[in-house]
Amino acid sequence: MPQNNRIVLASRPQGDVKPENFRRDSVASAAPGDGQVLVRVIYLSLDPYMRPRMTEMNSYTPPFELNQPLTGGAVAEVIESKSDRFRAGDIVMGMFGWEQYSIADARLLRKIDAKAAPLIANLGVLGMPGYTAYHGMLRIGQPKPGETVFVSAATGAVGAVAGQLAKIKGARVVGCAGSDAKCEFAVKELGYDACFNHTKERDYDAVLKKLCPKGIDVNFENVGGPIFHAVFKAMNNFGRMAMCGAISEYQDTTPRPGPDKMFTIIQRRLEIKGFIVSDHMQSMGEFVRDVGGWIKEGKIRYRETVVEGLDNAPKAFMGLLKGENFGKLVVKIGDEPKL
Repeated sequence: MPQNNRIVLASRPQGDVKPENFRRDSVASAAPGDGQVLVRVIYLSLDPYMRPRMTEMNSYTPPFELNQPLTGGAVAEVIESKSDRFRAGDIVMGMFGWEQYSIADARLLRKIDAKAAPLIANLGVLGMPGYTAYHGMLRIGQPKPGETVFVSAATGAVGAVAGQLAKIKGARVVGCAGSDAKCEFAVKELGYDACFNHTKERDYDAVLKKLCPKGIDVNFENVGGPIFHAVFKAMNNFGRMAMCGAISEYQDTTPRPGPDKMFTIIQRRLEIKGFIVSDHMQSMGEFVRDVGGWIKEGKIRYRETVVEGLDNAPKAFMGLLKGENFGKLVVKIGDEPKL
């Protein structure tokens, strides 16, 4: 069996994730058992939800195990199969380790058409981030023509799709991002009506009053913290808030206080709903059909940051938590197969 290079969780971070929380090791690849496949990982997705899993906190997914590879969504090639579902050479998507080779239960994998779209798109715009945006914006936010929608982390893997979906539905869309270049991309490429750089514009109440003079009807929340507090105050009557993430808080060692005047929820009849997209997989086919069609029509654009090499995954992940990536962050671990 081939030698397998891996990135394992060496220690649980306290506050910011540091290089010493990771360790690279190498072991012999295992052979698949009945109903399993051995895969060669090609692209590995890095996502903010991985940060809470590095701790022992009670969350919607179990924590990563110490001295074992971290895991994430990935596109891979089947090398050996002990399942009737797949054969060697198939391209699949599933949850695999931060490693070159992984063993997986075939029942948990999905075969993908390598010719239908770039392989990497299955981890971004046509994968979990895109579907998160689709469900959160269209099922929870339900933007209507003429309404104002606000999206934090406007150019991230989720936010970029969420904002474009709101535009497709006829809403006015405002967002925030962590650099002038990202804000320019949001407006010129993604079609946002306005976007502000939250590292420069620190008076969030003032900038939202300027860019959202009629208030906010739908909030797609990815960031949390002070930005969320300001948006909360700007919500209109019967506003909807799709709570997708709170990346600004993931590395806090103590909980932050909530927004002021929680009576606002009652006073303005707000609907605030947190969601995990894995609870709603029944509509995945509809999502691929709709978003795939909008991509072909030029109504949805996307961007990726690709990092070369498994050894660079820890540094890339630490950068993700600080907003250093542009669009979907993916690590290329192996070469794409020749079709």
